[in-house]
Amino acid sequence: MAHKWEDLKHKSSAERRAEIDRRARDEVRRLSLDQLREARNLTQTNLAQVLKVNQGAVSKMERRADMYVSTLRSYLKAMGAELQIKAVFPDGEVLIEQFEDLDEGRDDPAA
Repeated sequence: MAHKWEDLKHKSSAERRAEIDRRARDEVRRLSLDQLREARNLTQTNLAQVLKVNQGAVSKMERRADMYVSTLRSYLKAMGAELQIKAVFPDGEVLIEQFEDLDEGRDDPAA
């Protein structure tokens, strides 16, 4: 029989609960675009309306392994997010701002 986390967490130590919370946050940070959309309680149709494309174009975006930065920015902006690109080095991170001024009004967000 399945048990709710709310009922079980009181039986775990504070350290164990903290570890579970950390792992859950780490998993949320590694979502595909369709998983991210679903986590935000959006359908492809909802997103398509905001992007002014058809649902098939959203489906195509979510399946792509490679896309324009401007397309990804538009997709994320439609969900209320901001795209940031950073380079991660062993000794630190650098925010890449080269793409900040890209034209967000592209004719084909599915490109």
